Amino acid sequence: MAPATEATVVGNFSDTTFEHDGVRTRFFRKDSKFLVETDGPDGKLDVFEVKYTFGVDPLQQYLVEFPGGRLQALPIAWDARPKAKGGQRWFHLYGAEHIDHTDELHWTRLSQNWNFMCADCHSTDVHKNYNAKTNHFSTTWAEIHVGCESCHGPGSNHIAWAEKKAAASTPYFERKGFAVLFDERTEIAWLQDQMSGKPRRSEPRKTEKEFQLCSQCHSRRSQISEGFRPGDNFHDFYRIALPREPLYFADGHQKEEVYVAGSFALSKMFAKGVTCSDCHDPHSGGLRAEGDAVCTQCHVAERYATTKHHFHQQESEGARCVSCHMPARTYMVADDRRDHSFQIPRPDLTVQFGIPNACGQCHTDKPATWADETVRRWYGHAPKGFQNFAEAFATADADRPEARAMLLSVLADKETPALARATAAADLEPFLDQAAVEALARALTDDHPVVRRSAVASLGRLPMPDRVHLLAPRLGDPIRTVRNEAVVALADAPANLLDRGPSSPFAVASREYEEIQRLHADRPEFRTNLANFFARTRRFDAAETELRAAIDLDRGYVPAYLSLAEIFRTERGELDAERVLHEGLNNAPNDAGLYHALGLSLVRQRRTQAAMDALAKATELAPRNARFAYVYAIALNSQGRTNDALARLERARQMAPADGAILEALVSINAGLGRRSEALSYAEQLRVLRPDDPAVERLVRQLRQGQ
Repeated sequence: MAPATEATVVGNFSDTTFEHDGVRTRFFRKDSKFLVETDGPDGKLDVFEVKYTFGVDPLQQYLVEFPGGRLQALPIAWDARPKAKGGQRWFHLYGAEHIDHTDELHWTRLSQNWNFMCADCHSTDVHKNYNAKTNHFSTTWAEIHVGCESCHGPGSNHIAWAEKKAAASTPYFERKGFAVLFDERTEIAWLQDQMSGKPRRSEPRKTEKEFQLCSQCHSRRSQISEGFRPGDNFHDFYRIALPREPLYFADGHQKEEVYVAGSFALSKMFAKGVTCSDCHDPHSGGLRAEGDAVCTQCHVAERYATTKHHFHQQESEGARCVSCHMPARTYMVADDRRDHSFQIPRPDLTVQFGIPNACGQCHTDKPATWADETVRRWYGHAPKGFQNFAEAFATADADRPEARAMLLSVLADKETPALARATAAADLEPFLDQAAVEALARALTDDHPVVRRSAVASLGRLPMPDRVHLLAPRLGDPIRTVRNEAVVALADAPANLLDRGPSSPFAVASREYEEIQRLHADRPEFRTNLANFFARTRRFDAAETELRAAIDLDRGYVPAYLSLAEIFRTERGELDAERVLHEGLNNAPNDAGLYHALGLSLVRQRRTQAAMDALAKATELAPRNARFAYVYAIALNSQGRTNDALARLERARQMAPADGAILEALVSINAGLGRRSEALSYAEQLRVLRPDDPAVERLVRQLRQGQ
C-alpha cells in the first residue's frame, strides 16, 4: 500500500476508458490527482479521487476515500503483467458477474471496505478505531505498508539493543531486541533417510513460530483481537477457517482464495518440519532457488527429477515438481497462486468424488478415468499420499450416514494434521451419539487449540447438564478462540448449573467475547453475534439495540431480521415477529430463510393457507435445503396431503441421507399408513445413523415383528 503518486501508480490514467456491465469508467488526471469517473453508491456516475495504490504485481488496485474515514477498493484493477502475457490493461475483478450498486459486493459497500477487509494484512500495526456512535473510522498504522515491525516487533527494542552492546553475552543480545528469534532453521540440515531415500530433518521442529507469524496474513481467517506481535499465539488473535467447502475441496486443495497457510498446515511437508523460510526468502519475498532447485534443496534430484518418478519428458511442463504437487488456481482474474498442501495427484478421488486433480489441469482432453488408470499403471497401485481425510469429508458433504465412522477415524488419528482433525470434530456435530460425544470430549484436551475449538462447538448442541459438565473447564482455556467458543455454548446455562458471578470464568469470558464483537462493530455479522449472545443471556433490550444497528449498517442483512423476529416472538408475540420478517422481505425479497421463518410464524398464528404459501415459497427459492423441504412436508401431511408429504420427504432424504428427523418422519408416516415394509426400510437407515440408540433398535424390532 502506498499514497497515489507518479512513482507508485502503474495503471494508465491518461484519459482511458473501460466498459463493464453497462458502466463506462474513465481514468484520468487533473493537476497531481489521479481520478476515476464510475458508478457511485447510488449507481450514478461520479468522479472519485484515488488516494492510495494497493499492490504492485501482477495487479494493482486503487483505494478511494469516503466520508467517515472509510477507504473503499475500486473493482477495476490494472493488470501489471507484460502485454505479451495479457497484461497492461484495465479489468474488472468480478469478470462477467453482474455487480450493481445494490449488490453487497459493489465497491462502495461493506465487503470492499479497506478498514475491515484489508488493512490488518497490508499495513503495519493497524488499529481500526471504529466509533460505533458516530459510525466513523479513525484508522491508524505505524507504517502504511508491511514493514520490519510486522515480523520483528517494535523497532524501539532493536534500537535499545543497539545502544546496549555491553550486554552482548545475554539472551537479550541474541535476540537483537526482536520480539521473537526465528531460529527454527538454525543449525538444522535436511538429510537423506538411508532406508527410504526421503529427506528428513536433522532435528524435529518443536515450534510453529514462523508459521504462526506468516499465517496472520497468509491464511483465510477472521480477526478477533488487535495487537498481534511476533511470538504471540496466532489463535489468540485470529480464527483460522477450517478446510471445508466452499473454501477448500474435500482433499484439502485450495478452492477459493485461502492464502496458502491452511493448505500448508495440511501437508506432509509441514508435518515433517518444513517451515515457510525453507522455501521462501522472507525479505525479498522470492524463492530461495529457481524452479525445481527450490525442491531439490532437500529432495535429491537423482531420485525425483527423473522420468522414473514423474513419467514426463524432461524439461517439459509436466516434469516440473510444482505441476503435479502444487497446481495453480487463478484468483482476482490475473493472479495465479499455487496450492501449498503438496499432495500427490489423486485422479481416483476425481473418479469417486469429483475432486479436481493436477493431471486434469494439463490433460483437459482426457477423462479422470484415463488419468486414474495411467497413474495405477505407472506406480503399480492407486496412490494414497499423506492426506487421508478426503473420503470422510466428501462423504460428510454428501450428508451420508457413513460419514460418522469415517470422521471418528480422522479425529482419532494423531498423525492426521490438526486442521483436518478439527474439521472432523466440526463435522461430527450432527452425529452426537455416545461414541461421538466421547471422542469429542477427548478432543477438548487436545494439544492443538483449533481441535479444542471445534470440539467445543460441536458439543455445544448437547443437553445443558452434559454441556456444562464438559465445557465449563474450557472457559479457562489458555487460548482465546477456545474460550470464545465455550462462552457462546454456555451462554444460556442456568445459574444452578454454572457459576455466573462477576468474577467467575464465565463472566470473564463473557466480557472478553463482548470486546471481540465490539472491535468489529462496523460489521452487521458481529453486531448480530453480540445480539444473539445478549438474547441467550436474557438481555433482550440490548440485543434489540444491536440488531437494529446491524440492520442500519446493511438493510439486506438477513440474519439480523431472523434474530430480531425470534426475540420479538419470545418477548412480544407473533404479530411483532411477523412485522420484522416482512420488513426483512422488503429488503431481501428473494430470501428463502425469511419465507421459512414467516411460514413458521403463520403456522403458530393458525393462519394455515398463508403459512403453506410461505413454506412453499421457501422450498421454491432454496430447493436444495433439506430442512425447509422437511418442514413443508410435515405441514403438507398435517393438511391431509400425505402422498405429497411423502414425496417431499423422500426428495429431502436423497439430499440429506443423514438427517435423522427426515427418516423419523418417513418411518412415522409410513407406519401410520400401514406400510410397514417401507417404514422398516427407513428405520434400518436410521439405525445406521444411530447405531448406539436403544430407541431406534426397539423401533426396528417392533416393525419387524409386525410384518
